Amino acid sequence: TVFGDGQQTRSFCYIDDLVDGICRLMQAPVNGPVNLGNPEEMTVLEMAELIIGLAKSESAVVHRPLPVDDPRGRRPDITKARSILGWKPRTSVRVGIERTIDWFRTEVVPSSKEQSEETQSKSLRQ
Repeated sequence: TVFGDGQQTRSFCYIDDLVDGICRLMQAPVNGPVNLGNPEEMTVLEMAELIIGLAKSESAVVHRPLPVDDPRGRRPDITKARSILGWKPRTSVRVGIERTIDWFRTEVVPSSKEQSEETQSKSLRQ
């Protein structure tokens, strides 16, 4: 689902990079806010299409009305994280999505199949 025309931009950061940044932040003598994230932006529609392509999905992008308070863009300024923590995201969006898809296929999909088989087995016994 994409809200509006999907041309609003967002920045996406892979979880391993964020955890690394949070760990560095916890160990640093920092006062005040420090933004963590990926300063590279992409449109929401580009992200949806990238996920569909990498997952080899036959899904279609479904557009819904854009909420009135939806920002046109989001991009963190990670200047402090770079200078104080020596941190920046290292995983590209594409690689992060590939890793996430792989994780879902090994961790989530087998569980879904097991639950489905268990449900079918129970209904056959009844």
